[in-house]
Amino acid sequence: MRNQMNNTKFKLGLIVALLVLVALFATLWVMVTIGRQIPAFEQRRVPPPGFISGVSGDLEFFYAAYTIISTINIALLVILTLIYISIYLKTRSQFTIGLIIFALVFLVKDLTSSPLITSLLGFRAYGLGPFEFLPGLFECFALSILLYLSIKY
Repeated sequence: MRNQMNNTKFKLGLIVALLVLVALFATLWVMVTIGRQIPAFEQRRVPPPGFISGVSGDLEFFYAAYTIISTINIALLVILTLIYISIYLKTRSQFTIGLIIFALVFLVKDLTSSPLITSLLGFRAYGLGPFEFLPGLFECFALSILLYLSIKY
């Protein structure tokens, strides 16, 4: 029993360390690419004239926060998908297939809405505010709870 508790703590510690590394990577990526555009892709959407005047500082903060949260969510979903596949291979439970589909659908959603992916394709966000990244933050909390429960049991 004690060995199993130590194993669970080790797994949780390893996942937390991995998530910290992912968050650091996303932060560095945002700092490097926030004002730079990739030459192969041109900006396709331009905000209306006068739209961003006076709010560019807040806009950059919300965009950076959304990028970091989105990247953490992607990492959490990849880990959850792997855990659910491992559980399915052991139990062959139909419920676990539902969990795998749930994790994969959210993974596709987060990949397609990630500012890292959209900026690589030449699109730039404008008009982001706190209400744009708050759903991602709540998703991050929910995925963290799912991950904790998946590892604990």
